[in-house]
Amino acid sequence: MPRYDAPIRDMRFILQEVLQIQNYSNLPGFEEVTPDLVSAILEEGGKFAKEVLYPLNAVGDRQGCVRSDDASVKTPDGFPDAYKQLVEGGWPLLSVDPEMGGQGLPHVVNIAWTEMVSSANMAFGMYPGLTHGAFQALMAGGSDELKAKYGPKMASAEWAGTMNLTEPQCGTDLGLIKTKAVPQPDGTYKITGQKIWISGGEQDLTENIIHLVLARIEGGPEGIKGISLFLVPKYMVGEDGSIGERNACSCGGLEEKMGIHGNATCVMNYDGATGFLVGEEHKGMRTMFVMMNEARLGVGLQGLSQAELAYQNAADFARDRVQGRSLTGVKSPDQPADPIIVHPDVRRMLMDQKAFIEGARCFTYWTAFQADLQHKAQEEGVREKSSDYMALLTPVVKAYLTHKGYECANWALQLHGGSGFTREWGMEQIVRDCRITTIYEGTNGVQALDLVGRKLAANGGRAVFSFFSDVDEFVAANEGNEELALFVEGLQSIKAELQEGTMWLMQNGMSDFNNAGASSHDYLHLFGLTALAYMWAQMAKVALESKGKEPFYEQKLATGRYFVERLLPDGAAHLAKVKTGAAPLMDLEADAF
Repeated sequence: MPRYDAPIRDMRFILQEVLQIQNYSNLPGFEEVTPDLVSAILEEGGKFAKEVLYPLNAVGDRQGCVRSDDASVKTPDGFPDAYKQLVEGGWPLLSVDPEMGGQGLPHVVNIAWTEMVSSANMAFGMYPGLTHGAFQALMAGGSDELKAKYGPKMASAEWAGTMNLTEPQCGTDLGLIKTKAVPQPDGTYKITGQKIWISGGEQDLTENIIHLVLARIEGGPEGIKGISLFLVPKYMVGEDGSIGERNACSCGGLEEKMGIHGNATCVMNYDGATGFLVGEEHKGMRTMFVMMNEARLGVGLQGLSQAELAYQNAADFARDRVQGRSLTGVKSPDQPADPIIVHPDVRRMLMDQKAFIEGARCFTYWTAFQADLQHKAQEEGVREKSSDYMALLTPVVKAYLTHKGYECANWALQLHGGSGFTREWGMEQIVRDCRITTIYEGTNGVQALDLVGRKLAANGGRAVFSFFSDVDEFVAANEGNEELALFVEGLQSIKAELQEGTMWLMQNGMSDFNNAGASSHDYLHLFGLTALAYMWAQMAKVALESKGKEPFYEQKLATGRYFVERLLPDGAAHLAKVKTGAAPLMDLEADAF
């Protein structure tokens, strides 16, 4: 039956052997990151995910959330108790600054914990996940008073946080926002408007909910330049931190969704609610982007986490399910048929998942490590490069990992055959839950446009050329390693294709913006493949150095070889599509569709 076990061995391999985070003890937050501490966090986190959160995954899907006539919302059975255990265990505080009561550990350690939560129960994990993003936005743009009053309890997740962007008439185009903010004599604002698709907008897990709301100050400029950010608490908070009267905001309804039923996705009504300005007037998007980028990385992680959950159960099914005989002769003579794992096409589906998941995990953790270096590295050049990488790679992590993660979930369902189409085996829930990841926090098409339209050209292309330089340095340093040759040559080849696609866009995208738009999807996927090839080359190098110590390393190399030989060739197709430009997409008139 369905299960989840945290892939702790692979997590330790990436953190301790590939990234070697224990060697950065000179950086703030890394001082105590010993292998023993990391192992303890992973072991206890894995136990919590498996024993507390995963059993509620199907419960949340089947029960969903329920809104009462008084606008309160009940989460699924078991969610409040699990949330209480989460907070009491101090898990949300892993990477929070000690000044806010946190443990101050590196972000890359926290990302491993977050993966476990998201794999075990994606809908549940969204509650503390969004709270952490709201907390980070408050820390980036809030006044000292707001930070002191709301920060500590948001950091611990005792109080929840939300992100209120979308309205009925606008999604991605936030310049169309109608929610208004009217200044008051006491320096507060009255917020009036309606927001939709607000995850965790109302729930019974926390005593207070802190909404971050985009609104336009009355009389402010039109468009995106006139948007401000406000903190709107569900309950007002006294100077001593006590909970006060109810604010004029409420859940007007719950969305009926395809998946993530355990998360309350609300229509939020603000009827003259008291709000506090976060950051400067008309500069709300600048601060909200802190939360949006955090959310985008978190959504990319959701794609990986759901792929991992689907893969584990698909592999179990393939080993247990007997159907037909091996093409090369009977493998299980004591059974009426062989386990389906003997069939090459079943192996293809499993290996596609496994090769993607392990490469994507390394890419995600490597990117999270860049976030640590961005803030903590001593050398200005390292901080600058890491900052460039965070900007450049965020759309790739979000879009590529969710696209492929959803594909993996579908392969896992396909491998189950008819069983996968039923609720009993859990696959159809994973497919439904995972589907939203390609849509929210900016659709994958929007992420691709962001990559080619903004991120490539930023600072004269400094980030992408720095990435190319790092890859070239790795290739040059390992060209003489015959055992690593397959990985080095594969990386060199896919990097050349990405570089060719980049130059094509630079030469043709500005002359016709539709060229950039038409090529953006395939360019992003070409970038994703290159990033995973870079990760696989680094993992293979480490695995070769330890080959023979335990089967894990031979298995890692075999999976990496599959990636290079079976998945990396897709890069040529993506490059060919990039270079077709806009004509094949734009030639037909609109009324021909």
